[in-house]
Amino acid sequence: MSSNEWAEAEVRVDRAHRLYDQGRWAEAAAELQAAISVNPYQAAWHFNLGLTLEAMEDYSTACDSFRTALEIDSQDVECLNCLAANVTRLGDYSQALECYKRIDEIDRDFEPSYCNRVATYTEMGDHETAELMFYLARQLKDACPVCSYNIGNSLYLRGEHDRAILCWNEALRLDPDHQQAHARLAETHWQCRQLDLAKVHYQAQLRITPEDVELLLDYGDLLVEMGNNDLARRQYRKALKLAPAKPGAYVCLGELAMAEDHMQEAERMLAMALRLDEDCPIAHAKMAQVLLRQERVQDAAKHLVMGLKNCKDDPAMLQEYSQILLEAQLTQQANRVLKRLVAMAPSDANARHNLAVTYFRMDELDKGMAHCRKALDIQPEYPLAMYNLALAHVKRGQESEARSYVSEGLRLDPSNEALRDLTRQLDRGRGVLSWLRGRLFERRTRKNS
Repeated sequence: MSSNEWAEAEVRVDRAHRLYDQGRWAEAAAELQAAISVNPYQAAWHFNLGLTLEAMEDYSTACDSFRTALEIDSQDVECLNCLAANVTRLGDYSQALECYKRIDEIDRDFEPSYCNRVATYTEMGDHETAELMFYLARQLKDACPVCSYNIGNSLYLRGEHDRAILCWNEALRLDPDHQQAHARLAETHWQCRQLDLAKVHYQAQLRITPEDVELLLDYGDLLVEMGNNDLARRQYRKALKLAPAKPGAYVCLGELAMAEDHMQEAERMLAMALRLDEDCPIAHAKMAQVLLRQERVQDAAKHLVMGLKNCKDDPAMLQEYSQILLEAQLTQQANRVLKRLVAMAPSDANARHNLAVTYFRMDELDKGMAHCRKALDIQPEYPLAMYNLALAHVKRGQESEARSYVSEGLRLDPSNEALRDLTRQLDRGRGVLSWLRGRLFERRTRKNS
């Protein structure tokens, strides 16, 4: 091999570094692969290729590059740590733990490995050990944005949203350009109904990752909920421009048109989404909604069947379809979908509750009450479940039991108009059963979930 070829390989590696810094990862990977074909014995080149493939989210191939680098230099703790992070992403936790064991044998004080251990144990659901790893890292280094971010994820999964928010804010204090913290803060503030804060963090994240299509769509959804449809539409159209071959932006634009009662536009957008992906479950679901609103039941049924066939075991999609079926008063079909969902996610209180509603509507009170009570076992502070149980007891003529659920529901939600209305009817006594005949048992919708 000539000296010119070796020199050209070095030039390619330098070019790859520049391309990587510019975010042109596919080109950087091509340059590194060309250099490696000339000189396959440079561990650093395989390591850099692994980092580039990781940036491209090709985690499996990145692992291959890290393993090749380790065959050349088995003592490289940084490479072992990157391999651990990527096999964690692939769900191979045992290999990640083996990497950490090897790191400890080489350098037990290598602090970055503890950052990744927090993430690995979080993915494993072992949050106690994840927290222990966080504190071990703090003995080696006073503060670390990666550790703060990762332990925030663990706290979030434990339902400790306030502490998670504190950790993600700490990650941003240490690293104002952190690639993900603003997005997690936006999602969590939205979930906690702090919509203005969620908006601030979406905007901040988009300044860091302006071409993140999913982020644009999520921000658009938040804006719709805040009543700013025009700004939401702009986010969806930005996403469409960035990813014209993907159905997501068309689905969002279709939903927005549907919310504004522009059914022809909604149908057109959803048809575009299905043209790009004829199996897209969410597009079929939304198209079914549009067609049902136009009383085109047979056409809607075709989309419901196709969507349910393709959504397989996706809990979010099963929830979506159950909502549509309940809205369309297709109770038996909703019952079948919700039974499937509850079998997959038995601790989902909302799914249990909505399954109860289907049984109530089918006049199977015993089954409905059993699932409603189970929903309350899972989520004790659930006024809607209490309201529906109260209705069921009224239907059975069990006024004292009904009053007990109404009282507890109002304690949790004093302004709940449905519960207050039921209280008034119970206080009047006569006529409550005739009043009940005009009432539908109420389901849990996505917005108030």
